[in-house]
Amino acid sequence: MPTDLKELTAVGMIPKESPALVKRGGESITVGLPKEKSNEEKRVVITPESVGLLTNNGIQVIVETGAGLHAKFSDQDYSDAGAKIAYSSKEALEAQIVLKVDPPTLEEIGMMSPGSCLISALQLGRQSREFIQTLNAKKIISVAFEYLEDKVGGMPVVRAMSEIAGSTVMLIASEYLSSVNDGKGLMMGGVTGVPPTQVVIIGAGTVAEYAARTALGLGANIKVFDNHIYKLRRLKQLLGQQVYTSTIDNFTLNQALSEADVVIGALRAEKGRNKVVISEEMVANMMHGSILIDVGIDQGGCIETGRMTTHENPTYKVHDIIHYCVPNIASRVARTASYSLSNIFTPIILQMADLGGAEEMIFNYKWFLRGVYTYRGSLTNAYLAKKFDLNHKELQLLLAARY
Repeated sequence: MPTDLKELTAVGMIPKESPALVKRGGESITVGLPKEKSNEEKRVVITPESVGLLTNNGIQVIVETGAGLHAKFSDQDYSDAGAKIAYSSKEALEAQIVLKVDPPTLEEIGMMSPGSCLISALQLGRQSREFIQTLNAKKIISVAFEYLEDKVGGMPVVRAMSEIAGSTVMLIASEYLSSVNDGKGLMMGGVTGVPPTQVVIIGAGTVAEYAARTALGLGANIKVFDNHIYKLRRLKQLLGQQVYTSTIDNFTLNQALSEADVVIGALRAEKGRNKVVISEEMVANMMHGSILIDVGIDQGGCIETGRMTTHENPTYKVHDIIHYCVPNIASRVARTASYSLSNIFTPIILQMADLGGAEEMIFNYKWFLRGVYTYRGSLTNAYLAKKFDLNHKELQLLLAARY
């Protein structure tokens, strides 16, 4: 039997060591988790459990004190998981990769390191030309939740938040139908001998699917409108039962709205801003005390009388119809939403670390590339360029120039 170490290795009795991963630049990446400025935003992108996984893989995570409190994650939870607790926003914002839910303010962008990577929502309806220009001045690589795709062409963040919003929206409707909130005094779904609540859903995507599931589970009658027949067909298959579906035409929709107790605007903009589907005249024709909820208000919404509201002041009335137009409905269930976001972004951050940073991630994965809207001083999204009257460059061409 061989006794020499080299001989033992040669015959396979001692496994050879695999080469250590060498990170680009010779050091591990840093991830910053600043506290959200808005009291309206209660979600956080990375949970303490995910921080533990990241730190075990050599990634330094800097968490601003209080960042997770609204989602019931304490500084101690993050510290125990291996995060460094920062007592200023600046320290978290100076990280190589900054994770936020709300887009950063101009002041926050000013504190970010030149050439770093920002991953956050874009919230196009709230943005300005100056926001894009400030990102470009800092040569920030910006990745938008709304545009980010996965390996199979899906939109993971949009899907996850839509599932949460769809499930939550019917519970919101139930609240505002209640007499306690000066609603119609109806119970969502009804009881034996009492006609069920009438729910109209505009759109047949993920929000509509989960809103329909919840409404049907509560016993309501639903009507779903969308101009894409394949979406309506898919929705019926997903629900596993026959439900009323229709394409959107003014006569049929107006008739359905006039009988509705709850109307959910669940259309997602395909190219930029949503189109108005429900006119003010249709709203005026609805039963008094009914409720309109526009889930897509951050993209302009599909209701003519809709305007963005907040969690502190979520409703207003037009023609005695209650309007609920809060853009970040998922923030109502911040802990659930935070776990969902963390499940999406933890693997992405690990992949970034393996490759050496955001730029290599863009270069290697087209599905990640599609989320990028600013890249090292250039706007790379054609729609944003048109909206803000700015020049843009195709990211594929910028990457090709690396060769």
